[in-house]
Amino acid sequence: MLTVLRHRTYRRLFTAQVIALVGTGLATVALGLLAYDIAGARAGSVLGTALAIKMAAYVGIAPVISAFADRIPRRALMVGADLTRAAVALSLPFVTQVWQVYVLIFALQAASAAFTPTFQAVIPEALPEERDYTRALSLSRLAYDLESLFSPALAAVLLTYTTYNWLFLGTVGGFLASAVLVVSVALPKPAALPPTGGLYAKASAGSRLFFTTPSLRALLSLDLAVAAASAMVTVNTVVYVRGHLGLPAGAVAFALGAYGAGSMAVALLLPRVLEKAADRTVMLTGALLLPLVFAALGVITASGSGSWRWPALLGTWSAFGAACSMVLTPTGRLIRRAAPPEERAQAFAAQFSLSHAAWLLTYPLAGWLGATAGLQTPVIVLGALALMAAVAAARMWPATDTTAHVHTELAAGHPHLAGADAVSGGGWRHSHCPIRDARHPAAAH
Repeated sequence: MLTVLRHRTYRRLFTAQVIALVGTGLATVALGLLAYDIAGARAGSVLGTALAIKMAAYVGIAPVISAFADRIPRRALMVGADLTRAAVALSLPFVTQVWQVYVLIFALQAASAAFTPTFQAVIPEALPEERDYTRALSLSRLAYDLESLFSPALAAVLLTYTTYNWLFLGTVGGFLASAVLVVSVALPKPAALPPTGGLYAKASAGSRLFFTTPSLRALLSLDLAVAAASAMVTVNTVVYVRGHLGLPAGAVAFALGAYGAGSMAVALLLPRVLEKAADRTVMLTGALLLPLVFAALGVITASGSGSWRWPALLGTWSAFGAACSMVLTPTGRLIRRAAPPEERAQAFAAQFSLSHAAWLLTYPLAGWLGATAGLQTPVIVLGALALMAAVAAARMWPATDTTAHVHTELAAGHPHLAGADAVSGGGWRHSHCPIRDARHPAAAH
């Protein structure tokens, strides 16, 4: 897997991602403890609202940024986003009111909505070989998992020597280091965008691709299943650890670390697995495991005592991480196959926006239901939501996600016709994942 790091551009971008995410992980732990200090037992509600604001920024801003992708240099956009995030993180230690948390979270995540889809669109262009790109996706999944494994463990160590407010300075350093690394590389030049009309047409181009491609429609449902599980972990970990189990603050970091450990274990295995198993098989298996993990969490929640609950919670969080990683890691492969190069920026922005629309639903549910009706209620509601979403994805995603068709407008030797068979009477027949572009204007199914 690590051989992909021989590519200089990807190596530096990956390093930037890792450093920024370590800082983000420190902020995740610190934000949960800050919410607990401000709101006490209603910390889950505060975090649920803050994360809903985060998702609203993602959903609304990412498509708009993608519409201007051809006007703003990628490197300038990514560096500007990093500097904005560093400035916001520097302000978080001075927060004393809940509304201040909400305002700063919106500003921070608006910058992330500009950075992340741009980063995701650059990687497949920097690594044109699918084998390399698959390894990069696994490494990227590992990098995200650092937010819930290494950085929470680091936070646990730091919390023994200082207060959580100082953890935000680690976030500032991460974003500044990321900006320096992005400046140090020459990013691939994006493909010319096709004429798509005005701002609205450009902003909605990626979404139209998702709703006209079977595998990407199923991906939206899979995103909802993952959002149900990750919302339960992100919002209610501090409530389970501090309130339900009565453990100290440092245990919050270890619980989040268990989620990351499960996800990382799967991400390390997937490059080899995906050489033999179809994306559909791996992703649907992960989604269908999630309701079973919710059932196990329901048993832990219903129990009022017992020393077994803490290791059981760690195992449940690890299982959530593993199942979510099975769904999330291959996502870039689906988008890369379905979107032509000139539309990948919009496609990744659409995935970023639409997937976070699912979190916009599940984060408030996890927080508000837990605060008002007890922890068992969000376990039941989100578990049922994950089950319905996984079953819907299995029904929407055909077992053979390719479409046979004939091209009569392309000359022999055209790159798109590689492996195609000549048709009597003229034209070339081949099969591939349905896409919508200039060569396939009627690819809706």
